[in-house]
Amino acid sequence: MNAISYHYDTQKITSGILHIGVGNFHRAHQQFYTNILLESEDQRQWGICGVCLLPSDEKIVRDLRAQNLEYTLTVCGRTGTDQVYKIGSLNELIWGIEDPEAVKEKIADTNVKIISLTITEGGYNLNKETGEFLLHDPKIQHDLQSPETPSTVFGFIAEGLRLRKMRNSGGITILSCDNLQHNGNTAKRAFTAFIEAVDKELAEWVNTNVTFPNSMVDRITPSTTSEDIIRLNRNSGIDDLAPVYCEDFEQWVIEDNFIAGRPAWEKAGVEFTNDVTAFENMKLSLLNASHTLLSYPSFLMGYRKVDQAMENQTIIKFIRDFMDTDITPFVPAPENTDLNEYKNTLIERFSNHSVSDQVSRLCFDGISKFPVYIIPNLDNMIKADADLVRPAFLIASYRHYLKYKTDDSGSSYEIAEPWLTANDENLIKSQEPLDFLELSAFKGTNLKDSNKFTGLYTGFVSAIKEEGCGPVLKSIIK
Repeated sequence: MNAISYHYDTQKITSGILHIGVGNFHRAHQQFYTNILLESEDQRQWGICGVCLLPSDEKIVRDLRAQNLEYTLTVCGRTGTDQVYKIGSLNELIWGIEDPEAVKEKIADTNVKIISLTITEGGYNLNKETGEFLLHDPKIQHDLQSPETPSTVFGFIAEGLRLRKMRNSGGITILSCDNLQHNGNTAKRAFTAFIEAVDKELAEWVNTNVTFPNSMVDRITPSTTSEDIIRLNRNSGIDDLAPVYCEDFEQWVIEDNFIAGRPAWEKAGVEFTNDVTAFENMKLSLLNASHTLLSYPSFLMGYRKVDQAMENQTIIKFIRDFMDTDITPFVPAPENTDLNEYKNTLIERFSNHSVSDQVSRLCFDGISKFPVYIIPNLDNMIKADADLVRPAFLIASYRHYLKYKTDDSGSSYEIAEPWLTANDENLIKSQEPLDFLELSAFKGTNLKDSNKFTGLYTGFVSAIKEEGCGPVLKSIIK
């Protein structure tokens, strides 16, 4: 398969963007758009300097450096036709563990106009119930007490902005690319709370010199296994230590609020708007919520690949009923968007055999996903006295997934929930099903106050334990 290569000279690219979190999604999404944009001569000041802050990032840093930061992206078509791209827009790469001063210096660099982020939904360190920044977290306390040696993204950005202010390097935009409702507002709340606690004078500077636009990002990007690397390289004919693959659908809608200028990403297909709310709501409520809906039941039924789960007509009907009956009444379509077509496309995307996403990836970190993807519309459904069967079944499935760690066939598995608290662990161990509804993911909700919901939920808890998830799911499909 012939790869499509870029035609710009990487030596003539300047880093105008600093991106924290150089994971697969970033490399399949923001880098993809930027790689296209850099073909325009007047946009070559918008290369991306990647920043990794975790010890676990060592392998990706080493692999990318070994190939001059270039990598391949395989875009997997729904028709079975794939296309490989060589990506050259990653202009620099700094590992904070190895060189923390370089991170701060780059944030202060006058050429850098945007700090973008993919630090995951749980990475903003906010109380799930109140939305307040968790100042008492031990890592945050370290950065507040020893600001010159930061360990968190908040500490690094605060120190970099302090240098930027001192050197009069100008304003800057912090652009969240994480799947959060109003992600810019969320980033602003988190970073300004930290900066206010560490340096009130700097907080005043941030208030007038930093903007936090909201954005909506969308491109299904699986994790890349060692087997995937062999397969992708065999198909591309390129020996790539760090290949990425993704679906052929991509969307990026951004609030046009950049204090220091921005790339002309619209040339590469990005949509700029004054308000991303309708796009965010549609994507989080339909795509992300449906991903969560199918994840735990599918995993308990023994599926490990999303496209294989989507061959089961019961699962397709379950998802479609959820989208049509439960979510559509509460999700106004953005301008010029056909909601029915969007939902049909989602079914196609989930079923893409070429992507073959991992169900385990969708199950990952449910404690952070439920408050963002499921609970807002579930609260609306309870208030509207709507049918609660599907969300009650989902939450009962989630409890079973966390508590028993055994699927319908008796196979055991490990869970990946990095943000579970000690209290959460105790609630999961409890033999009383209603205790589970006090999990941190559900704080601030009225789930336990709804007799309709709790009746359905407790019934499903017992039924899944006695019969298995698959038979119970069949029983609720009309």
